[in-house]
Amino acid sequence: MKNNKDNKFIKIFKAINSNTQLRIGCILLGLIILVVLLTPILATHDPRVLGDELLASPSSEHFLGTDGLGRDVYSMILHGAKTSITIGVISAIISGVLGTVIGGIAGFFGGKVDRFISEVINIFLMVPSFFLILIIVSIFGSSMANVMIVIGVTSWPSNARLMRVQAMALKERTFIKSVTAMGESKTSVLFRYIIPNGIFPVIANTTLSIAGAILTEASLSFLGLGDPNIISWGQMIFEGKAYMASAWWISTFSGLATVVLVVSFYLIGDGLNVVLNPKLQSKE
Repeated sequence: MKNNKDNKFIKIFKAINSNTQLRIGCILLGLIILVVLLTPILATHDPRVLGDELLASPSSEHFLGTDGLGRDVYSMILHGAKTSITIGVISAIISGVLGTVIGGIAGFFGGKVDRFISEVINIFLMVPSFFLILIIVSIFGSSMANVMIVIGVTSWPSNARLMRVQAMALKERTFIKSVTAMGESKTSVLFRYIIPNGIFPVIANTTLSIAGAILTEASLSFLGLGDPNIISWGQMIFEGKAYMASAWWISTFSGLATVVLVVSFYLIGDGLNVVLNPKLQSKE
């Protein structure tokens, strides 16, 4: 058992090491996660405490300056990393689970079920998702939980389409027909054989969805629709835009942090797509 686990870790390490994009993305994300874990140690100030030095430029006291309320920008960025990662990951998980189950059902059962689900997917794809998110958040509130749920619920169609295609191909395979002939129920076949064997493209796409969710949350916060009770990079950019001429550091450093985090997830998602896709792997 121990040797099997060791072999799995070796395979994972080799897969990561074989793709430059995946390797760089994992290193970047690993560093960001390390910073999040060490935030209580690395943060020099309480990010919620209002100071006397308003719009102070970067110095030894405030490494990245202060904002219009005297809060330390460096400490705010460190605490905001956890918010962005949490929102991105949970939103993507919701999207991945919904898309996998719905797409799997459509592709495996086919017929009227497939046609109905395909029409629902088309409706979601036709409606601009960001404007739909804006409407829902403005109606139900902009709490962190609402933002995560709304982003996840509106971004599942891409995962569903991928899983649907996988399910349609897998159900024609010999081993699926064999377990069906042996009396395995359709629900069991779907969740025990179809989804586990067709999940890999969805995993890669879900990783890319994390980056999209982070950008969506930042966009909502930038428009003033973020949760005011949390520290968010998008909110920092929104609050700093009024001081761009005199205090450029507020929006600039929080914007750079967002770019680095988003790029790391894009690199990981693109790398996973190559590693998990034999066709793309053979072209390298």
